[in-house]
Amino acid sequence: LYVWLPDAMAGPTPVSALIHAATMVTAGVYMVARLSFLFDLAPITLTIISLVGGLTALFAATIALAQNDIKKVLAYSTVSQLGYMFLACGVGAYASGIFHLSTHAYFKALLFLAAGSVIHSMSGEQNIQKMGGLRKKIPITYGTFLIATLAITGIPPFAGFFSKDEIIWQAWNQDRFVWALAVASALLTSFYMFRLLFLTFHGESRASEEVKNHIHESPVSLTGPLVLLVPALLLLNAGR
Repeated sequence: LYVWLPDAMAGPTPVSALIHAATMVTAGVYMVARLSFLFDLAPITLTIISLVGGLTALFAATIALAQNDIKKVLAYSTVSQLGYMFLACGVGAYASGIFHLSTHAYFKALLFLAAGSVIHSMSGEQNIQKMGGLRKKIPITYGTFLIATLAITGIPPFAGFFSKDEIIWQAWNQDRFVWALAVASALLTSFYMFRLLFLTFHGESRASEEVKNHIHESPVSLTGPLVLLVPALLLLNAGR
């Protein structure tokens, strides 16, 4: 049932940042955690949730590996991270699942908004195969995108590390197969996110000459929210 989400990426990036990172798509995770007292009475159901969550996290990550649309990479990444949250709930780590829901809301919102800044600077181009070399031309967008990438891949001291680490630890204690799915998904997340980062910002520019002449850093109305979201990726763990 996830296939509608990548197609919904045609909307503006602020909408994606709100709805597809923090609110609508995570409602199911909140429901399972909120009704944990009922799910604890049905261990078979929890096992199914953990397996479906783990397989979703892995399957969506493999799809993200082959995407060239910058927003679709993030869309399938969202599907994968939602699988991670359900995996956490399935092994009984409800607090860890909600913690990852919170950290994901911030770093995925930052990634979507930064992607919007990239698209703006590239005159509407969304194909990462036609980007490259943007690191020096849009440094604020690059810096914030890099930090969000480090957070989603689980690099300390960003909050994404602590939420993923807790989920993997809880999975190890409950089900080694689910743990293997969580670890494999985490590794694939690192691969497709750094692929996205390098193809977009590093190397030689692959854009047309017309687009190259118009590449510029986004105005403060776009870069301001990016900068404001960065501290949250460090403070979320302290707040927890």
